[in-house]
Amino acid sequence: MSGEDLLRARGLRVTRPRLAVLEVLEACRGQAQGHLDVDQIAAQVRARLDSVSTQAVYDVLSALSRAGLARRIEPAGSPARYESRVGDNHHHIVCRGCGEIADVDCAVGEAPCLTPSQAHGFVLDEAEVTFWGLCPACQQRRADDLAAPVETTTGDVTP
Repeated sequence: MSGEDLLRARGLRVTRPRLAVLEVLEACRGQAQGHLDVDQIAAQVRARLDSVSTQAVYDVLSALSRAGLARRIEPAGSPARYESRVGDNHHHIVCRGCGEIADVDCAVGEAPCLTPSQAHGFVLDEAEVTFWGLCPACQQRRADDLAAPVETTTGDVTP
């Protein structure tokens, strides 16, 4: 389905900024850098449209998120990120070293895939799980750092 058709199907007006943001999100889908922050999205949209404000990009992302065409994730200590993979109840793994984010398919069954001990009257439709760890590149950097000789205050080098 085209960007125009997606927007119309969700009752949104078709505008150049909305189409450009959809294109940026879709182009990044499934890639290592597929979870973009607003500044990254705005830079790519500007390459397509020449002039668009960061506030306009925020407004577009808000509208796309409300319409279910984009997903906003907010890993602790990081700016909000956006992706076009929606509606499949997937989760994320975040590197504590560099902040890289990768998709992880749902761990158990169907949405919401996890059941709390008490729902407090809520009708559950999703469980958002964030796994944390170190990506392969950060693991290697850590191993290299630990293997490097350390110079002491007396000038001696210890392995």
